[in-house]
Amino acid sequence: MARLLPHPWLSVLLLVVWLLLVRQNTVGNLVLGLAIATAVPLLTAPLWPDRPRLRNPHVFLWFMAIVLWDVIRSNFAVARVILFLPAARIQTRWITVPLDMRSPEGIALLSGTITMTPGTVTADISACGRALLIHCLHAPDPEAVVAEIKTRYEARLMRVFG
Repeated sequence: MARLLPHPWLSVLLLVVWLLLVRQNTVGNLVLGLAIATAVPLLTAPLWPDRPRLRNPHVFLWFMAIVLWDVIRSNFAVARVILFLPAARIQTRWITVPLDMRSPEGIALLSGTITMTPGTVTADISACGRALLIHCLHAPDPEAVVAEIKTRYEARLMRVFG
């Protein structure tokens, strides 16, 4: 079974996303979704020599809920900054976030999470992979931004990916 589905969670995710995209639950769409969910992991398996392991899937679900909440909350915060804060008082910053995490998948997810949250963008990762360069739209206290990213996101991802 592992040869047919080298990444079963990716297959499940692909099938669910496919069915959500087509928005028509027909047998043909299900068969095509199953074909895509089988073919894509098979074709990309050589690109993943070390399969990432989710050590705590329940922590990952909580992480996703926190990210969703933060995206909603950040939308309002960015709107408030743009609409009500005078341009002279907006404090944009480039912030370096040192990383304790070593998992490439975890670092990629962390940088994607930061970018997905309105008001912040991951611009670069250091050559050694131990720091992220982040641009913040408004960060009057850069140390608080670093602390929030490390405690709210990185600590949870370290529990997920080990």
